[in-house]
Parts: sequence; structure tokens; C-alpha cells
Amino acid sequence: MNDEQRARRPGGRSARVGAVVHQAVTDLVGERGYGNFTVGEVAARAGVADSSIYRRWGSLEDLLADVTLTRLNAQSPMPDTGSLAGDLRTYAANVAREITGPDGLALVRLSVALSGNGKQGLEAAEGLRAERMRQLQSMLDRADERGESPPDAFGVLDHVLAPMYIRVLFGLVPLTPEYIDGLVDRLL
Repeated sequence: MNDEQRARRPGGRSARVGAVVHQAVTDLVGERGYGNFTVGEVAARAGVADSSIYRRWGSLEDLLADVTLTRLNAQSPMPDTGSLAGDLRTYAANVAREITGPDGLALVRLSVALSGNGKQGLEAAEGLRAERMRQLQSMLDRADERGESPPDAFGVLDHVLAPMYIRVLFGLVPLTPEYIDGLVDRLL
């Protein structure tokens, strides 16, 4: 394969399969809700063999967790504005954009549903929570290194993220910039 062919195939087949499977899961969760589709239906929607899904992810719960974690990492990069207030406002705005976007509600419902689905689901949900907390902690550690007095990660979760997620779950949107900034201001 020459350089020109590689340029036309960024990521190759594996990346393409991952992307179409992830989109199929997100679409199915949005249309039917969690627990109302099978690996076979994901495979059919994505145009891949169900054996490809089992080989790569092992189970539906692991696939669902991977979809959610991938979106979480891709859509909520950790800001570094030079101040804790700026970082938290930017981070909260990114999360708000993520959870109110086209696939946002489906991904929020998926995250919630994973924790109520047996041992595998609990492990997947714990992995998602751990990643979100790791992200938050890295931002809070940076603030501490700058000499600021950051809250703990659970404070950010309780006072900034949880209210946004609850509003999205109950259809109380949009999440305005004023609302988001108010959450951050009350925390700080």
C-alpha cells in the first residue's frame, strides 16, 4: 500500500468498523432504549458480522460501555484556561454540549442503564465513572498546582454535572450558558 492509499484510509478497516458499530449502538439506544436490541441487530444496522462485534468487544455491555467512554473522551476534553473557574466553565459547557447534542440523551440514558444491568453492566458503569473522575481530578490537580483551592471531584460531580444530567434526563433543556456559569459560581 502506498502513501496515497493510506491517506484515503485514515484508521483503516478497524476504525471504520468501530465507527459504524458505535453509531449503530447510539441510534438503537435513541430509537428503542437500553436493553431493547441485540448484538445481531447492532451488527445488521452497522453492516458487519455479529462475530466481529463479539471478537472485538466480547459482550453487548462491553460494547455499550466502550461507546459511552469513547464519546465521553472525544467530546469532553479537559480544558486548561489557566484558572480553575475558567477550566470548570469550559468543561461544563463542553459536557452540556455533549449531553444536549444529537446523540446526547441516548448516551446519558445508556450510561444510567448500564449501572442497573447485572455484574457486567455495573463494571462497565464503574469504568465510565472512574474515567470521568480521573478527568476531573486531573483538572483539579492542575488548579492545586497553580495555588488555587479546588473542590474535590465529587463536589464538581454533585454541584455541576449532576444538575445538568438531571435536566437532560427530564427534558429541562436548553442548558444555557448563564445556567452553567451559575452552577460553577455556586460551587466555587
